[in-house]
Amino acid sequence: MDDQQLLRFSRHILLDEIGVEGQQNLLDAHILVIGAGGLGSPACLYLGAAGVGKLTICDHDQVDSTNLQRQIAHDSTSIGHNKAESIRQRLLGINPWCQVESIAQRVAGEQLQQLVANADLILDCSDNFSTRHAVNQACVQHRKPLVSGAAVRFDGQISVFDLKRDDAPCYHCLFPDQGEANDGPCALFGVFAPLVGIIGSMQAAEALKLLIPAGESLNGKLMLLNALDMQWRTLRLKKDPNCTVCAEP
Repeated sequence: MDDQQLLRFSRHILLDEIGVEGQQNLLDAHILVIGAGGLGSPACLYLGAAGVGKLTICDHDQVDSTNLQRQIAHDSTSIGHNKAESIRQRLLGINPWCQVESIAQRVAGEQLQQLVANADLILDCSDNFSTRHAVNQACVQHRKPLVSGAAVRFDGQISVFDLKRDDAPCYHCLFPDQGEANDGPCALFGVFAPLVGIIGSMQAAEALKLLIPAGESLNGKLMLLNALDMQWRTLRLKKDPNCTVCAEP
C-alpha cells in the first residue's frame, strides 16, 4: 500500500483484527457478485469502499424507475442503463483503486464456471432459485466460499457456505428443490426498501471477514430477519450426507 491507501483505509488498519496485513488481503482479493439490484447495490458499494481490489459484477437487467425505491447504487440518470455497468460507474467515483469489471448478461454454464474459478469469493445477490443453485454448484465444484442473501416482503435471510471446508453445507443442503426461476419476487410480492440494505450490507461484512480473515463467519448458520418486528432467528445448518451436489461420491 502507498501513503494514499494507508490514509484511505486507516480506520480499518486501526482495528487490531484487520491491521495492514488484513487490509492488504482485501486489496489483493477478487470477488464475484451475481446480481446488481437490491442486495448487490449495498454489497458492492461497501466492498468497493472497503478496499477490495477487484470486483466482477454480473447482471443482465437494466435499471427501471421501480428499482430506485431500494437499489441505492443507481439513480434517476441510471434508468435504461445496465445495472452492473451502473454500479461500476458509481464505484469508480468511490474508490479509484478498485478494479471493477461489469458483465451485462445472465451468466451460466461454462462462463459461470470460469468466473467462479477466477474469483476468491462469491456473493449471490440474485433473485431466483435457478441462479442460486447454478452458482452453488459452481462454488462446490471449485471449492469457493459463497455468501448468499435473499429478501422479499419484510423477510430477509443470509448464510455463508464456506466450501473450502470439507464439513461445510452447501445451498442445496438447505434448499434441495430446484424451484422455479422467475424475474424477481420483488416485482410480484413487493419488498421493504431498507431490508435489502440490511441483508446486502451483511453479505459485504461476511465477505470481508472471510478475506481478512477476522472473526467467525456465518458458515453453518442461517440468519432469518422479520423486519416488521426486527427479530432475528438463527438456525444451525449441517452438511447433508445425501446431498446430490456436495456429498462425497
